[in-house]
Amino acid sequence: QVQLVESGGGLVQPGGSLRLSCTTFGYTSGHYAIGWFRQAPGKEREGISCIAFPDAAIEYADSAKGRFTVSSDDAKNTVYLQMSRLEPDDTAVYTCALVKSWICPKSARLFDYWGQGTQVTVSS
Repeated sequence: QVQLVESGGGLVQPGGSLRLSCTTFGYTSGHYAIGWFRQAPGKEREGISCIAFPDAAIEYADSAKGRFTVSSDDAKNTVYLQMSRLEPDDTAVYTCALVKSWICPKSARLFDYWGQGTQVTVSS
């Protein structure tokens, strides 16, 4: 059974940084993509970034470019989302998802497995 587990969320002051982790369990193929999404209260889910394996090709949404960085540790089956210069508008539940494809899909609905999400709150 495939499971994704996020961690690293919390409360951070504006201008601060957080690193989220997404660890995958039970998926053994080398062809897949991990997407990061977020959803704030009253807002639609927003795709932030996607990394596709085995090439580790990365895509970023405009809202993430310059402040968010995705990386991976293959030995730990973990993808990281490093977030810097955080703003109150970044407050949301952040969730990672896996799609059984080496191409990042354009729609979140195409992802096959989802984590439970981790809360990020940016506030002074």
